[in-house]
Amino acid sequence: MFWKFDLHSSSHIDTLLEREDVTLKELMDEEDVLQECKAQNRKLIEFLLKSECLEDLVSFIIEEPPQDMDEKIRYKYPNISCELLTSDVSQINDRLGEEESLLLKLYSFLLNESPLNPLLASFFSKVLSILISRKPEQIVDFLKKKHDFVDLIIKHIGTSAIMDLLLRLLTCIEPPQPRQEVLNWLNEERIIQRLVEIVHPSQDEDRHSNASQSLCEIIRLSRDQMLQVQNSSEPDPLLASLEKQEIIEQLLSNIFHKEKNESAIVSAIQILLTLLETRRQTFEGHIEICPPGMSNSTYSVNKTVLEAIKARLSSFHELLLEPPKKSVMKTTWGVLDPPVGNTRLNVIRLISSLLQTNTSSVNQELIELNSIGVILDMFFKYTWNNFLHTQVEICIALILASPLENTENGTITDQDSTGDNVLLKHLFLKCQLIERILEAWEMNEKKQAEGGRRHGYMGHLTRIANCIVHSTDKGPNSTLVQQLIKELPEEVRERWETFCTSSLGETNKRNTVDLVMNSFSCCSVSFDRVSDINFTLNTNESGNIALFEACCKERIQQFDDGGSDEEDIWEEKHIAFTPESQRRSSSGSTDSEESTDSEEEDGTKQDLFESHTSTEDKMEVDLSEPPNWSANFDVPMDTAHGASLDSVGSAVWSTEAPVPAKETGWASFSDFTSSLSSKDSLRSNSPVEMETNTDPGDPLSANVTTLATQLETPGSVAMEASSDGEDDVENADKVTETVMNGSMKETLSLTVDAKTETAVFKSSSDSWDDHCWCYA
Repeated sequence: MFWKFDLHSSSHIDTLLEREDVTLKELMDEEDVLQECKAQNRKLIEFLLKSECLEDLVSFIIEEPPQDMDEKIRYKYPNISCELLTSDVSQINDRLGEEESLLLKLYSFLLNESPLNPLLASFFSKVLSILISRKPEQIVDFLKKKHDFVDLIIKHIGTSAIMDLLLRLLTCIEPPQPRQEVLNWLNEERIIQRLVEIVHPSQDEDRHSNASQSLCEIIRLSRDQMLQVQNSSEPDPLLASLEKQEIIEQLLSNIFHKEKNESAIVSAIQILLTLLETRRQTFEGHIEICPPGMSNSTYSVNKTVLEAIKARLSSFHELLLEPPKKSVMKTTWGVLDPPVGNTRLNVIRLISSLLQTNTSSVNQELIELNSIGVILDMFFKYTWNNFLHTQVEICIALILASPLENTENGTITDQDSTGDNVLLKHLFLKCQLIERILEAWEMNEKKQAEGGRRHGYMGHLTRIANCIVHSTDKGPNSTLVQQLIKELPEEVRERWETFCTSSLGETNKRNTVDLVMNSFSCCSVSFDRVSDINFTLNTNESGNIALFEACCKERIQQFDDGGSDEEDIWEEKHIAFTPESQRRSSSGSTDSEESTDSEEEDGTKQDLFESHTSTEDKMEVDLSEPPNWSANFDVPMDTAHGASLDSVGSAVWSTEAPVPAKETGWASFSDFTSSLSSKDSLRSNSPVEMETNTDPGDPLSANVTTLATQLETPGSVAMEASSDGEDDVENADKVTETVMNGSMKETLSLTVDAKTETAVFKSSSDSWDDHCWCYA
């Protein structure tokens, strides 16, 4: 938050603190006092740390404010005092945790008579909780010295804030050893036994609820800690005390008290349900409750708990038949006499948890009592109680998907799918599950056909029917289920088969469609009138679509360019030069087109010379082809200066048919003439033209581009690249030409050595150094 960086502007508190007579209430009246405290305002902290100020702050949260004050501002100072003391300022925490006088003053709040002010109790619990978190050793030692602390907690357990304080004492201490010491201390004070005693019909409902919730949280916290610290040498003493037989017996006796107090019954059953919970570890230390039917729990249910509950199953069955008396309940669709009630609903939840343990002795007891039949009767009787329907569905699913059975000694034995699953047989034969499903379905269809309302349990009934079909095909007891269906009367079996293929199949199909269209139905139901609006536009969209697709094809290039017509720069090509030359004026008319940066041109020219003087790019005379002006290069040609080639003419790359030579074999240079005009120089067909410098200030550039290699006769010479490294210089033919470039005379010479297969151009002028190009 921003106050940790002290980015706020100066407040009026600093001005107030400069006064010597400033009071605590004046500071608490400032709107930004909490902000300044969290921002560690030095002057404010020093003021609050005064003994009289800390005592006043504690007094505000433990003393009842005057009754004659306006209710809007009555708890203003207690609230601000609590926020200041719990702002997590280390100096304040140190003073509160180390000064026993302040702790005694704070502790005195528990000495008040019940019931405590719930708001002040929340302030007290919050301050003491943060002290337990920040100063655990000091606070626990202080509380241990107070021998009446546990008595006072039990006394005020009906206040939710005091219950939270007890749970904070178990959760806020993180180091294992101090936490274990706290658990041992609370166990020695018999906290578990005293909380169980509260769940009694003689106590009020708030104490029932808070005591039950405290015990349930103690069970869950202890088991979570066991999963996180699996190598702990000491067991959790509180959990061990809860699972003792005498504690379970005491809980059961509270349930079956002759008074039949529904609050005590429900609170005690909640504790039993928590003891029957099986949990499994998931990811990163988190745990979750095992879904129904899963047997791979992290730990098994304590045998003592199961034995104690099994011994009182008949009493639980009586609660299903004779629950605590409740008054008649009138609803919008009818009268409930009696209503289901919270007692019977929790008894069914307990039976569901017992079925999940899949213990044979418990299952046999349920069969003898016909508890499953009573539950089914309630399912069809209370049409609109979906809490009840859900629990009955879970019970049936657990019976259908229970391939394993726990024996008396606590071990698990494999049960064959065709074995004697008495509970499953009881469900089909004694409870007549199939017949009751068919009867309820036909009754609902008849009622709807007469214009009546669909029964509220039909969705759960559909799921139960689908569960039976699934168990028949792929369930762990599929063989036994198929056998039980075959043993049904022929008329019932035919009705069931027809029901599965017709009514149930159609319902499943309709439900599937409804689920798919669910996201659209909410809009259509809420905005039915919008569908009447006509947004039809008389436009021809086909032309726009075609135009859009054409633009996409034209502008969007596909990644797959396998069929592209573009030139592959890495492909080897045969380049032919025509013997026909084109004249070009030496007036430099293309200077504006070919002008480039002089430094780039010089570098390019140098690269060209170096590449052509390499011994790897030798020229080879091919005797197998007619001599023509064609040059084959093994390495790709540099195309960086293609623009200059276009500017000087495209005839260089012409592919016209070559003029037949007078003879074949070695190249002949006898037809060369020296009748080149200085005014109308001929263009060179040599590749050297690709890298010429056209700078107007360079007199050589104009003549290099018109290097005279044109033949006046139709003859031509064929050359190809070669890597032959012979050094023979015999039989060399030489042609020399003098070219006038303004006032400067330049001599060009071409020397060709047939044996070494080299051609050398040489240029010399009066004012410039000699230049030489060698083609091998």
